[in-house]
Amino acid sequence: MAYEENIEVQGARVHNLKNIDVTIPREKLVVITGLSGSGKSSLAFDTIYAEGQRRYIETFSAYARQFLGGLERPDVDKIDGLSPVIAIEQKTTSKSPRSTVGTITEIYDFLRLLFARASDAYSYNTGEKMVSYDDEQIKDLIISTYKDKRINILAPVIRSRKGHYRELFEQIAKQGFVKVRIDGEIKDIVKGMKVDRYKTHDIEIVIDRLKISSGPELDKRISESINTAMYSGDNILMVLEEGKDEPRYFSRDLMCPTTGISYPSPEPNTFSFNSPKGMCPDCNGLGNIHEVNESKIFPNKKLSITAGGIAPLGPYKKSWAFKQIEIIAQRYNFSLDDPISKIPDEAIKILLYGGKESFEVDSKILGVKRKYKIDYEGISHFIKSQFHEANSTSIKRWAKEYMDKIKCPTCEGTRLKQASLNFKIDAKNIAELSNLDISDLADFFGNLEEKLSGNQLKIAEEIIKEIRSRIQFLLDVGLNYLSLNRSSKSLSGGEAQRIRLATQIGSQLVGVLYILDEPSIGLHQRDNERLIASLESLRDIGNSVIVVEHDRDMIERADHVIDIGPKAGKYGGEIISQGSPAELRNHHTLTAAYINGEKEIEVPKTRRSGNGKSIKLTGCTGNNLKNISVEFPLGKMIGVTGVSGSGKSTLISETLYPILNAYYFNGVKEPMPYKKISGLEHIDKVIDINQSPIGRTPRSNPATYTGVFSEIRALFAKTQEAAIRGYKPGRFSFNVTGGRCETCKGGGLRVIEMNFLPDVYVDCETCNGKRFNRETLEIRYKGKSIADVLEMTINESVDFFENIPKIHRKLKTIQDVGLGYISLGQQSTTLSGGEAQRIKLATELSKKDTGNTFYILDEPTTGLHFEDIRVLMNVLNKLVDQGNTVLIIEHNMDVIKMMDHILDIGYEGGRNGGMVVAKGTPEEVAKDKKSHTSKYLRKELGL
Repeated sequence: MAYEENIEVQGARVHNLKNIDVTIPREKLVVITGLSGSGKSSLAFDTIYAEGQRRYIETFSAYARQFLGGLERPDVDKIDGLSPVIAIEQKTTSKSPRSTVGTITEIYDFLRLLFARASDAYSYNTGEKMVSYDDEQIKDLIISTYKDKRINILAPVIRSRKGHYRELFEQIAKQGFVKVRIDGEIKDIVKGMKVDRYKTHDIEIVIDRLKISSGPELDKRISESINTAMYSGDNILMVLEEGKDEPRYFSRDLMCPTTGISYPSPEPNTFSFNSPKGMCPDCNGLGNIHEVNESKIFPNKKLSITAGGIAPLGPYKKSWAFKQIEIIAQRYNFSLDDPISKIPDEAIKILLYGGKESFEVDSKILGVKRKYKIDYEGISHFIKSQFHEANSTSIKRWAKEYMDKIKCPTCEGTRLKQASLNFKIDAKNIAELSNLDISDLADFFGNLEEKLSGNQLKIAEEIIKEIRSRIQFLLDVGLNYLSLNRSSKSLSGGEAQRIRLATQIGSQLVGVLYILDEPSIGLHQRDNERLIASLESLRDIGNSVIVVEHDRDMIERADHVIDIGPKAGKYGGEIISQGSPAELRNHHTLTAAYINGEKEIEVPKTRRSGNGKSIKLTGCTGNNLKNISVEFPLGKMIGVTGVSGSGKSTLISETLYPILNAYYFNGVKEPMPYKKISGLEHIDKVIDINQSPIGRTPRSNPATYTGVFSEIRALFAKTQEAAIRGYKPGRFSFNVTGGRCETCKGGGLRVIEMNFLPDVYVDCETCNGKRFNRETLEIRYKGKSIADVLEMTINESVDFFENIPKIHRKLKTIQDVGLGYISLGQQSTTLSGGEAQRIKLATELSKKDTGNTFYILDEPTTGLHFEDIRVLMNVLNKLVDQGNTVLIIEHNMDVIKMMDHILDIGYEGGRNGGMVVAKGTPEEVAKDKKSHTSKYLRKELGL
């Protein structure tokens, strides 16, 4: 029975785990907590999940497994009671521009089905409702409408296109037709017939000319004519009454009764921006296009062409391009030494967009006329062609420097064809629904049945039910402010994880083990309640849920808590307590001390008054910001708070940071719209420390990122043995040939491609993961080789290099931000978002400080235990004490209560957000009853 009720892990030794045995109850909400780096993820992801994945692969046939390679068994003696495992991590969303919230949650797929089966089509020319007929209805309409009148039945073959169409007329004649209607005029087909190739034409075949009277022969004749006309006219025919100019259109497809434009019958792909049937032809379904920006080609119009005024071409050199520009200069009477601003507009147009012409110039020296020919593609066209057609990524990157990403003018960012946007349900097309916030979308579907006809309702009933339940799951995890067309690239780690969670709840699987990695990231305390309820509902339908988490509420609501410690890195990896939250309180662990209130992050006695200067930003209107103006007092620690989706990241990361970055470092990212900014002269640089990975390959590690590895390599090159052998610092690099292991090219790992699963990395068999060749490893400093140094933890290396100030200073700052447990050579790909962010912070802290820097941190507490937060806040407080300004976007109350100045954005997320709700010291904000943050802040401050 024990097998059924528990997951038994015996002898787990992955990473820093100390041969631990652990019993995890099934069908319960289990939280694994402990200091950062203590081994929580090693147990949850690298042991339990890895074994679940390996067992899944073992179920494949031997033939399939040969393509997948061997997934190594995690270093564990035995795991019993393991059900199928699904991991919901922070790093799993697609970075493809085609992936959106709608496609990840599958809501968009159901919407496409709904529009394909239950929407009404409207003409994009007249706005009339489209009609479609079968052949029998068309025959009856013709007989009843044109009784006793003479008519022509026509099949349209060319519509508003240029060409002489000689071959077409020959082809029509061969089919036995004798007349055509060209641009409204009926003509006989004659040999060699053609039309003006430079004008647009409408051409129809005259299928039949007849008088409508009653009789069975006529019925048969009309039916045959309709059939022939439909065949030649691609399911459209026209009926023209003699003596009239305006024909009437009939179609088997959807058709506009007035203008005759038709749409193919809708299918789900008609509404897909990833299918040629639905995507906008100009932007290929991306919603954006790249256009050349003239001001980037001529960045400084005071410069001449010779001095490099045309940025893509650079200063004058003898080349074909400059030869052509010299000819253009002769044609338009300017010199290459004139400033760009003095060159005539027609010449600028030719330089940008090209042209072809021949002209003669009198040669003053020879006294004769000389002929010149301009045949110039134009810089703009050349950049465009390189961007779209070049195979080299570096050339594409070069072209991109001179282009701006703009909304596609054809589809206006909706990604779909014109016809697809004219299918509507309750007066809204699919793009308009995708633009709505999830909460508004829920209202739309709330009473949709009342708006549908009986037939539509019968078809749509089941689809609407599916869409509603999926929308509800998104609302339950606090994502009411997102819209379906939001690109998955722009989601934060926490949002992406909660979307996957909502999708999993929607799939209603039973008997599965879910493992989540800090789902509360980026979630306001108010929404935390909903998230915990969602996890409980997953558990209640019969699943086991394991959450790696530091959140106090989550720990207190869990059925079972496992605390790993006692410290981080090699001093962790042991189970120091487990049981219910009530039992946890009785153990003497760091986590228990913080939960019981024995230890706490203290509220500062006084708030800093700052240096009296400030940066003022006015008129911000990006995304959902409601034309707000904000002031950032300098020399203080500023906290930006507010519910998820209220506009914090838009204000700071998308507006303020790009402005500062462009001002101090010529950053190219375009800020969101704002009116003006003042006070920039009061600071001398800005540093943004976000959670993006510090490197995307196993070659990147904390030593290379912080720059300390260069110093260590130089130190090894100075050892006696290295000097005798003539080794330079490059010998100790694993990125260049010479000292590295050539089998794995210094990676220490070999990649096994898994086709439809993520790639797997295994240790290189030649160097056993050491990265260097034997000769390099023979060089030792204090008895350690370069590979041994990379394997040291930061704590060990601080002591090891204490006599080398340059190296010691950098390592000490990494230790100060609470990362003493990671190793110098740990692959960047294995670092959590919070760890990557603190390495960036340490890198900045190790630089010489100006005391006048503006630091921006986005949720630095991600992945941090209460104790780690205390260590981090001490470091940030030191920065502010030195005169710097630190701005933190944060939801964690332990951090918010330590701020000098709070800016609370709200009131809600999405379109109901974007306003400044409260500002001032934490005590002042806590008194504001309108703010959602104030309720939780009062509790923290004990007010």
